[in-house]
Amino acid sequence: MAYLSMGESHRRIVDYLSRFSDAVSSQDGASLKLLLSLCSSSPSLLSVADALNAFHDWTRLVNQNERYSNIGEIIVPLLRSLQSYRLGHFADSYSTFEKAANAFLQEFRNWESAWAMEAMHAIALEIRLLAEKADRELVSNGKNPEKLQGAGSFLMKVFGALAGKGPKRVGALYVTCQLFKVYFKLGTVHLCRSVIRSIETARIFDFEEFPPRDKVTYMYYTGRLEVFNENFLAADHKLTYALTHCNPRSKSNLRMILKYLIPVKLSIGILPQKWLLEKHNLVEYADVVNALKRGDLRLLRQALQEHEDQFLRSGVFLVLEKLELQVYQRLVKKIYTIQKQKDPTKAHQIKLEIIVKALKWLEIDMDVDEVECIMAILIYKNLIKGYFAHKSKVVVLSKQDPFPKLNGKPVSS
Repeated sequence: MAYLSMGESHRRIVDYLSRFSDAVSSQDGASLKLLLSLCSSSPSLLSVADALNAFHDWTRLVNQNERYSNIGEIIVPLLRSLQSYRLGHFADSYSTFEKAANAFLQEFRNWESAWAMEAMHAIALEIRLLAEKADRELVSNGKNPEKLQGAGSFLMKVFGALAGKGPKRVGALYVTCQLFKVYFKLGTVHLCRSVIRSIETARIFDFEEFPPRDKVTYMYYTGRLEVFNENFLAADHKLTYALTHCNPRSKSNLRMILKYLIPVKLSIGILPQKWLLEKHNLVEYADVVNALKRGDLRLLRQALQEHEDQFLRSGVFLVLEKLELQVYQRLVKKIYTIQKQKDPTKAHQIKLEIIVKALKWLEIDMDVDEVECIMAILIYKNLIKGYFAHKSKVVVLSKQDPFPKLNGKPVSS
């Protein structure tokens, strides 16, 4: 850092204070947002931080000027936070930022109009990002990471301030999405339920009133929740909404949505085209799709093993693992097709021994009893129509539609 004279440091700090005060007095939310965005590491804010670390008596500039009396409880901890942030002391930065955020929220509640919504949203974002940085620092120092949990508690207070009948309610969905990010990061996704209930059942909210960007984010996270709960039809609806309303230029966001939508589509019998996987760099699903097309159980298991860490991190591994039943269905269908070409009159009678041999060719060892058990599950779940001839160890398929298509519906439980 270049040397800063006391005069230049004084000038930078006073300029920041003036801009903050002017933004509040003129109700300029956009300008205020920029002054609150610590994690943006903007050159302007970093220059103020350098001035704070050079001019040690800067609090006097705030406390001795009447002009800043109404914002002192916000501005002093905010500048302390900026000072610590510049020094890389993120836990300290979070603690003082939280004080500033609480003071700002108190003022925000008193303002009747929603002029400061952009600034409130900036605080909601900053407190989450700062908490994540602080927790990483705490872990590296062998301490308990607790800041993100604190950020979640603060965001709930913000949500409460926005959940009224006034103009501020349109800002509630953005804060909800920040809460989702906190809960997903902490692994406490069950806490999302109460917020979702408020958004979807409270009469004060009209979903269509919310900004499009926030609706897309909300549908993405609630769609992921439906995936975890294996509510595939609801997940399909929400994630498809997110995909179709997402900014087409936001390639990373489109990829994030598809990462969950593709397993959902596979679960309801809809296979993505190869070009889609290649376009969005989701080639980890290519062999899963090929396995479903071919009835190749070995290929499916190899794909799951190869990308296990990736699928586990995404939370879709168990969803993909359950595709085995569809792969078995496809394998039996291929055997049926081959038999039909040889002897159409006996095509609907498939010996279990033939399925055992087909699996052995795929290097999967199963005995007749195991195969019979799998066939029973396929019949029970309506993936195959037919019955067993137990004595002769034969699956007798229905002559009408022996392999029902899922047609966009999940495998029956």
